[in-house]
Amino acid sequence: MTDETPLSVPDILAFLTAAPLNAEQVDAGGNLFFFAPPPAGKPADHRLPFATLQISDEYDQASNLSRPGVFRLNIGVRRATFQALFASGDAAPHDFTALDTLLPHPVYAASSWLCILNPSRATFERLKPLLAEAYEQAAGRLARRQPKRS
Repeated sequence: MTDETPLSVPDILAFLTAAPLNAEQVDAGGNLFFFAPPPAGKPADHRLPFATLQISDEYDQASNLSRPGVFRLNIGVRRATFQALFASGDAAPHDFTALDTLLPHPVYAASSWLCILNPSRATFERLKPLLAEAYEQAAGRLARRQPKRS
């Protein structure tokens, strides 16, 4: 396999669910949501994932995920990171159907989510720091969350 070989969904699952991330995976209609595990003694919190794998056009059709074998990896990063990647003045339209191209998320860009369809091995290596940042951001939210009072 070359660096330009696209990763498969199982390849990405293996990375997200293994150490050091050990993400909790939730399947919702074939789409996969990844959450930071809770700190010791705290319950799981599956309200806001740090990454998702979308395999269908059920929630939006911008990426044309109905094509055979096409999936979209979505990553929620810090606003500063998102802005560094996608200049706020960049008004150029994006081709959300392009494979192996880092893009703002077609729906959740305003919340600093980015996406990529079928990343290659080389591109995924560049995504690993973004996934780590998204994970750390989610883990930090969990650590700060106060338990509900009864």
